[in-house]
Order: sequence, then structure tokens, then C-alpha cells
Amino acid sequence: MPFCLEARNISKKYDRSVVLDQINLKAHASRITSIIGINGAGKTTLLKILAGLEEKNGGSILIDSNEISASDLRTHSTMIFQKSIMIGGTVYDNVAYGLRVNNVPSQHIKEKVRYALDTVNLTNFEKRKARKLSSGEQQRVAIARALVIEREILLIDEPTANLDPANAMIIEQAIKIAARSRILILSTHNLPQAKRLSHQVIHLYNGSIIEDREAEDFFASPHDEKTRLFVDGELQ
Repeated sequence: MPFCLEARNISKKYDRSVVLDQINLKAHASRITSIIGINGAGKTTLLKILAGLEEKNGGSILIDSNEISASDLRTHSTMIFQKSIMIGGTVYDNVAYGLRVNNVPSQHIKEKVRYALDTVNLTNFEKRKARKLSSGEQQRVAIARALVIEREILLIDEPTANLDPANAMIIEQAIKIAARSRILILSTHNLPQAKRLSHQVIHLYNGSIIEDREAEDFFASPHDEKTRLFVDGELQ
């Protein structure tokens, strides 16, 4: 299992607009790293680059100090987006999809799907139509779908945005379980959630990291004035 995912001097531009400016970060296995910031700060773009889904304009990504290409990065990572897309068919079909395309034996698929669904509290949901589930249940299916393929790096974008507290609580518990055996980075503007889940918190502001600290210190005594304002709910 990789121990560390590192970004060095990552930059990203769309036309003439700078979205990410010289991003440097390290995220370690068995710890939850949260990237917080207001909408438009660059959180989703950064996660896509770390997942190998978006090309960067500069800088490098390293796994355990070895530089890795975007195509190779995609074999080590998976990303869960804010809005889950369900394929047609059952919950089982959705969760098993990544295993089937990789020709995993059917008995192993059944075992892995069952465990993943148990993790997100969807036991006995295998035969339900995925597209008829609530948005919270669909997000839990998306997490199970990511867990079964057992990638070493999991990136999650706003995992509980617009979900009810019951679904949010189940998803947060699944995130804690998932982080035990992989590098896990999530983006959120939900400060209580970041405080509950995180070991490390990174504040992204206008495409730049302005604070990167252990969670307890981050919330108790922010160094940057913008971080203090954000933590206090005064930065819009």
C-alpha cells in the first residue's frame, strides 16, 4: 500500500484564468485529509488532477517519492463525485461493475459487493433498482462501488452535500472505515464535517493553499487571517 501521495508545484489554467497556483501537499495513508474552501476555490479541480482525470499545466504528482503520470495514477486511484451517476440496473450491477470489467471471478465479486454494501449500511439492497434510490442512497452506492475495486487512493468531492443527516452520518462512518487501508482525501465546505473526520486540513483559497495543518491545530488556532474568518463563518 502506498504511504504518501504528494503534489509538487501543481498549476492549472483555463484559458487565462489561474485555477490552481503552485499547489504543494502531502497526504498519508490511514489518515483523512480534508481540503476546505469556499465554492470556486479550486477544490474539485485539484481532486481531479490528483485522480489523474484532469491534466495539469505544471508540477508533478508523486507516490512514495516516485513521480507518476496521469495514466498510471488512474490505476492507483478512484474519485467519487458530488453527484453520483448510476448505471442502469440493480445496486449489485453498479457496485460489481468495476470488478466485472476486470474479470474478477463471480464468487469473489459477490463477497466484495456484500462487504462494501454492509460498509455503507445497504445490506440486502442488491436487487433494488439503483436509479430509483434516494440521492443519499445513491451516494452510498457510489462509495461502495469505489471500495470494491480496492484502489490505494480514494478522492471524494463533497461527500454529503445536500444530504439528510441520517445518510450523512452513514457516509461519514464509511469514510472512516475506508481511510484505514488507503490514502483518502476529501473536499468539503462543511466545517463541522471536516472537524469530525480529519487528521489534516488544507485551506484552499483562490487556487492557493493558505493553510495546511493538523486538524486540531487548524481549528483551534488558525495562522492565516482568512482561515480564521472561514472557520468563524465570516469568509464568503
